[in-house]
Amino acid sequence: DRSPWGGILPLMRRLFPHPTAEDSALNLRSEYDVVREAPPGRPWVSLCMVASLDGSTVVDSTSRGLSNPTDQALLLILRSFADVILVGAATVREERYGPPKRADQRIAVVSRSGRLDFTTPLFTSGRAVVVLPVDAPEVPVDSIRAGHGHIDIATALAEMTHRWGTKVVQAEGGATINGLLAAADLIDELNLTISPQISGGDGQRLVVGAPALALRMQLAHVIEDDGFLFTRYSRAR
Repeated sequence: DRSPWGGILPLMRRLFPHPTAEDSALNLRSEYDVVREAPPGRPWVSLCMVASLDGSTVVDSTSRGLSNPTDQALLLILRSFADVILVGAATVREERYGPPKRADQRIAVVSRSGRLDFTTPLFTSGRAVVVLPVDAPEVPVDSIRAGHGHIDIATALAEMTHRWGTKVVQAEGGATINGLLAAADLIDELNLTISPQISGGDGQRLVVGAPALALRMQLAHVIEDDGFLFTRYSRAR
């Protein structure tokens, strides 16, 4: 049996809900193809991240060392459900983001300064938009401006809905962007891969820069593959 991304389906098992046997061949796309209903005036925000057992989201500045083939396939599947990919400027640089695969999809790069390399394929493709404060310098690509001296992420997301009819945004970090979303209570869904390793180092946690919060999430499912746990949570509102 072949997977939606062209490879052989891994042998995974669902641990919750309705556990399956260890030799089950789950369809990963089907497990994540759920209703994502945009709240009034803004898109549904789905956060996709991977973290080690000791809480780090990077190894040597990137997430690749924490990932496995199933996690990489899942990232592409989740992107296919989104209209816009939201990502911080540092993550774009470290992970070397290119243009989106879908012709109707945009990548929104969050930057307080607007100091980016606009000669990269991501920006020359015309498929990227920069999210930055109103008082940031001019940039040579399409932009969304929200907030003075800081980024008002709620206003930026509302503008995506107003301008493009955006219904689903996939956020992919880094931790500072996650902090902006958490502080504004804008995370509707968290797809968190738990990597079965202790990474050490001083890598950032999932969320950085947010005040103390108590945002309750509801567990939707847990899937296991080769010791990796693929969890999906939705915001309990």
